[in-house]
Amino acid sequence: MATTPRPFKRILRALLLSTLLSATAFATAQMPDILIYKGEEYSLHINPLDEFFYKNPDVKLPKSSTLVISSALWRGYLATFEIKNDYFFIKNVQTLTGDGKGTAESRWKSVINDIFKETMSRRLDWFSGLLILPRGKVVDYVHLGYASTFENYTLLEIDKGKCVKERHFSTEGYSKFKKKQFKAFKKTDEYNRLINKFNEQGVSKKRAIANIRNRVVYYSKKILVD
Repeated sequence: MATTPRPFKRILRALLLSTLLSATAFATAQMPDILIYKGEEYSLHINPLDEFFYKNPDVKLPKSSTLVISSALWRGYLATFEIKNDYFFIKNVQTLTGDGKGTAESRWKSVINDIFKETMSRRLDWFSGLLILPRGKVVDYVHLGYASTFENYTLLEIDKGKCVKERHFSTEGYSKFKKKQFKAFKKTDEYNRLINKFNEQGVSKKRAIANIRNRVVYYSKKILVD
C-alpha cells in the first residue's frame, strides 16, 4: 500500500485536531482569510492556500525572528483573495510580526512577493473547490476553528480558478444542504479514497466519517445537489 505524502499527513492531523481535540489549546476560533467579491469584502471559512503549500512543499512562509505566533492564526498568515471577471486571484499574503523586543506590539507585513514571485501568475488556476462565505450575524458562537454558525451563507464553486456556481442559504437551508451534500458525496470515488487515507493514519472509520460529514463542504469540492 502506498504511503500518504508527509504534507498531506500534516493536513489530516490539523483537520483532526480542529474537529476532535476541542479541549486543547488548538480549540480557538480562527482569523479567517478575506475574499473581495462584487466589490464587497467577506470572511472565508476555508483556507485555499493550504492546497498551494501542499502542492508546492518548497514554498514556505519567510522565516523571521520577529514572527508573532497567535492561537487565533495557527496557519501563520492572513490571505486576501479576489474574484475578478469570474476568475480567482490572490491579492495579498500577510504575516504578523512583532518589534523583536518581546513586547506586545505587532504589525502586519506583506509577504506575497516571497511566495508568489513576480514571474508567477496570481490567478489561481490550480484551485478547485467551494468557497464558504458566512454572512450576517453570528447565530451560535463556537470557540473552535470556523465552527460558529451565521445567519446566512454563500457558496461559490471554483473550477480550475473560475467561479462557475453561486448558491445562497439561510442557516437552516445551509444545514439541510450539507446533509444532502454528504449523502451525495458518499457515492463518489473521492469519498472512498478519503476514508482510506484516514484509515492509513490510524483513524477509525467512525471518526473519519464524522470528520467528513462535519467538513463535507471542504472535502467535496463541487456542489453535488440542487
